[in-house]
Amino acid sequence: MHWRKRSSEEFSRRSFLSAGAAAAAASALADPGAAAAQVVGVKKADLANLTIKQVKTYELDMTGIHRLNSTEGEMVGIVTESGIEGNYVLGNRSKTEGWLDWAKVTLVGRNVVDLLPQITATSGMRAAAGYGARLRRAPPTGVPRDSFAVKPPAPMRPPPNAFIGGGFGILNRSGGNWPNYHAAAAEICLWDILGKSVDRPIYKLLGGTKDRLMGYASSQHLPTVEDYVPDVLQAKAEGYKCYKIHPGAGQHANSSPIPSYIGHMEEIREVRKAVGDEFVLAHDPVQAYNRYEALKVGRLLDELDYAWFEDPIRTTDFEGLIELARTLDLPLHVGEFLASISDFAEYISKGALDVARLIADNVGGISGSMRVGLLADAFGLECTPHNWGNVIDLAVHFHLELALPNAYWFEVPFPASYADRPYHQDKVRIDKDGYIMAPTKPGLGYPIDRDALDKMTKRVSV
Repeated sequence: MHWRKRSSEEFSRRSFLSAGAAAAAASALADPGAAAAQVVGVKKADLANLTIKQVKTYELDMTGIHRLNSTEGEMVGIVTESGIEGNYVLGNRSKTEGWLDWAKVTLVGRNVVDLLPQITATSGMRAAAGYGARLRRAPPTGVPRDSFAVKPPAPMRPPPNAFIGGGFGILNRSGGNWPNYHAAAAEICLWDILGKSVDRPIYKLLGGTKDRLMGYASSQHLPTVEDYVPDVLQAKAEGYKCYKIHPGAGQHANSSPIPSYIGHMEEIREVRKAVGDEFVLAHDPVQAYNRYEALKVGRLLDELDYAWFEDPIRTTDFEGLIELARTLDLPLHVGEFLASISDFAEYISKGALDVARLIADNVGGISGSMRVGLLADAFGLECTPHNWGNVIDLAVHFHLELALPNAYWFEVPFPASYADRPYHQDKVRIDKDGYIMAPTKPGLGYPIDRDALDKMTKRVSV
């Protein structure tokens, strides 16, 4: 087994086979209401009344719950006139203040099928402040969005609070800015509502036909070099066929300090030795290396037949990524820190990535993620949505993977129990063959246990 860049002939064959799936997904993004109606064989006008009548937030008691994303603790809800509620959890990526005030102004009184095609429409502009755009924050209740804006403090440099309430400052066609965590959270709720309204999981509305995906164990950033072999052996014993190293400080338990990347290389060697040649392995230092370190580590990964190298250096080091992609055999997975479809277009066209990786919150929720995934597919590249967080967060990215013709893996935080939440009876687990089975329940597919949620809820704000 050797992981290499694919040939143009392979791209052509796979692209031909996936063309139907891509076309179905593109059609669903253009008119989600029509796509939902078609799935169940009714007219769009026959859908339930999906006019939004109420928005709310739940403040949750997270005592004793393992958080993979540290600011989690607030759930949002959008309720329609027909009584359907869509939900999402804030704080998966960045603290999103003022969501309720934003949602009252932006969502109430509007219909889900009208909102979905436009709420996170991308601008095609690069996601960095300073291109003449205005930084926008969430408006107070009753204040028009267009009047609530401030100038970025300096060209080409996002201010320290750029993420608070709305994004870097690039205006998109929907009238918000980018990335817009308020709009992305709402957009996911809207898809949840639409799926529930026709009793179908979201990926079915997007034209998805898969019924399972192979799961891989994605490690924590473990304290010492010696921690990784027991961890990967535990993952293998549980039935995983792939393991991704998230390296920690790269230090031995009882010895003098060493350069982190040297310790990481020891982990890479020892993990491969422990699991054998046929077990799939990957490495994700989360932008930890400089170019020299990344090249040293990457050459070792090539030698030991690792399947991919994820975010080796800072995403802003565009030329460095191009150099690594040209030099190394194994694919570079890049994109978690990109927040505009135009950024992905540039990185893909210039060869700064081999596989497009994305986080739904950063690119406009489900619709924006599908656009990025289909863009990668048009270039013959895979897309690997990032799964890291609670059950709802995993569900969002799972639906993308099930719908996209060029997604093949499901990232499972390891241990998998770290993603569990008391208000979900369903748990994300691999089966005996290493697969995660597609949800069959409507919307996001992992229903909320309302009694359990009530016990965790400290306050509901409407």
